[in-house]
Amino acid sequence: MTSPDETLPVVRPPLSRTTLLGIGGVIICATIWGTTWYAITLQLGTVATIASIVWRFGLAAAILFLGCLIFRQNLRLTRAQHLAALGQGAFAFSISYSFTYASEGLVASAIVAVTFASLTFINLVMFRVIVGQKAAAASWGGAILGLVGVAVLSGGEVLKAGFDGRAALGVGLALIATTASAFGNFFAWKGQNHGSAAIPSTAWAMAYGTGLLVLYGLATGVEFRIDPTFTYVGSLLYLSVFGSVIAFGLYFTIARTIGYAMASYISALTPPIAMLVSVLFEDARFGWTALAGLVLVLSGQALLIRAPKAAKA
Repeated sequence: MTSPDETLPVVRPPLSRTTLLGIGGVIICATIWGTTWYAITLQLGTVATIASIVWRFGLAAAILFLGCLIFRQNLRLTRAQHLAALGQGAFAFSISYSFTYASEGLVASAIVAVTFASLTFINLVMFRVIVGQKAAAASWGGAILGLVGVAVLSGGEVLKAGFDGRAALGVGLALIATTASAFGNFFAWKGQNHGSAAIPSTAWAMAYGTGLLVLYGLATGVEFRIDPTFTYVGSLLYLSVFGSVIAFGLYFTIARTIGYAMASYISALTPPIAMLVSVLFEDARFGWTALAGLVLVLSGQALLIRAPKAAKA
């Protein structure tokens, strides 16, 4: 018999099936996007950046539209849903990736990956200010741990880059790209609130983003050509099919179930994978700080998984 002074252990409820599926989606997205940072570098130098992004998301949008037709998903959107998809496409695919590709031409891809780790924190702030969502303290703690973790993990690489004018510009462009992605998440959330399905709205968003870049390219004299080499075409197909169709399809689907803040923590999990790719293909070497940073990143992920879902004020 227990005395009144004894405290019974607190039993945490098991993770729900939705949360477990979300975690699996986060892992898949992080693995894919962790490799796309290197794949993007294979697109630079031979074809205009705008053209490469147009080919990537144009092909991805076509695949998504075809998939919707095959699986009989309704592609018709209301006016409000189209406007949300337009905003999502403009920020998440057009503006964000234009600045992402430009930044990778100035600084190492790992530094860009590190900069994108701030996406979770920006999302929390944006949804709190604009939408009125109150995130739990654990969510803020997880986001901050993610920021600190990737900073520690990649600190040596950032310092080695040497912050001259070129590097500073590259980091600035990456920050603009990250902020644009956060606005893209906001418009995706708007589309969800208007009742649009995840995959059809993502297909329209990619199509709108591609169309905007085509208009910009035509206005600025961009030459729309393709480098027929195996490296360029192979990286384009990988970025389109895996980095765009599969990863973004998963991302916007799981974001609707577990929240955009937790889903965007993918950006904090990708740097360790991006660095592993650098070790394998770019002969990079990392010290003990990489392990310490990885522990912080995973700790932040654990906090976000356990954090209560955000609620409206």
